[in-house]
Amino acid sequence: MGRRLALLAATLAAGCAASPAWAYMVYVSNEKDNTMSVVDSTTMEVVKTVNVGQRPRGITISHDGKFVYLCASDDDTIEVIDTATLEIVDTLPSGPDPELFVLSPDGKKLYVANEDDNLVTVIDVATKKVLAEVPVGVEPEGMGISPDGKVMVNTSETTNMAHFIDTESHEIVNNVLVDSRPRFAEFKPDGSEVWVSAEIGGTVSIIDNASREVTHKITFEIPGLRAESIQPVGIRITADGKKAYVALGPANRVAVVNAETYEVEKYVLVGQRVWQLAFTPDQKTIISTNGISNDITFIDVATDEPTQSVTVGALPWGVVVSPN
Repeated sequence: MGRRLALLAATLAAGCAASPAWAYMVYVSNEKDNTMSVVDSTTMEVVKTVNVGQRPRGITISHDGKFVYLCASDDDTIEVIDTATLEIVDTLPSGPDPELFVLSPDGKKLYVANEDDNLVTVIDVATKKVLAEVPVGVEPEGMGISPDGKVMVNTSETTNMAHFIDTESHEIVNNVLVDSRPRFAEFKPDGSEVWVSAEIGGTVSIIDNASREVTHKITFEIPGLRAESIQPVGIRITADGKKAYVALGPANRVAVVNAETYEVEKYVLVGQRVWQLAFTPDQKTIISTNGISNDITFIDVATDEPTQSVTVGALPWGVVVSPN
């Protein structure tokens, strides 16, 4: 509670209205104006805009909620932001052009996609040291990690592969061909599958984590839209493994998918160029970043209806929500 109260005090000092102590804080990286927006999930208002490094994209948060990690891609670094003060308190050695990353389940390591160098960089968060650099395919981006932390998956946009990496040996153990320009990898909560979105291919490949083979492909059709405008990017799956949400880029919609039958059940209209997604910890809400309309949209998970959009910074890219 001390950190939450400190955050509220900081926003009051900045001339912003205080948020209820039980609110989740939503952190949004704004790629174009080099800021991070902090949004109160209860009032659905921006309570703070934080100046950060150049071209912020990937964003995540420590499991205890004390620090936000943010990829400052054009600065070749990862910034560490204290969530109590909303000040940049440290940096981590990311490697060149960090775009997306994933935090290990124990919170000790960051796995970072370095787009320009075709590497995945493994960082020890506590010591701030690089533990390994793993060569992968051309233009790595998507990053996912198994619930047990034993396997990490990176997608390479130009090689069109999902690379399965053993987190102990830091070696690639499997390469799985998917459709064109894979952008995101998400493990099912039980670790049985990896869902990989292909932006140009227009599909989501379902990879069995035991056989490392593609077992299903999800396609999308929206009346009135050309196929090339439907570009899957961010993916999130509910904790019970029953429902998945897929951001469809310039289609301006989030697809709701039955994660057991792989059928698309609904398309939710949000803002323009929907890119990434994040659940609130209670999973009652999922939030999309909409780059061209410069806003985020709150979607009710029970009804799969949008409830409100909130204007943030220029070209919102990534989103993460405080764990408590």
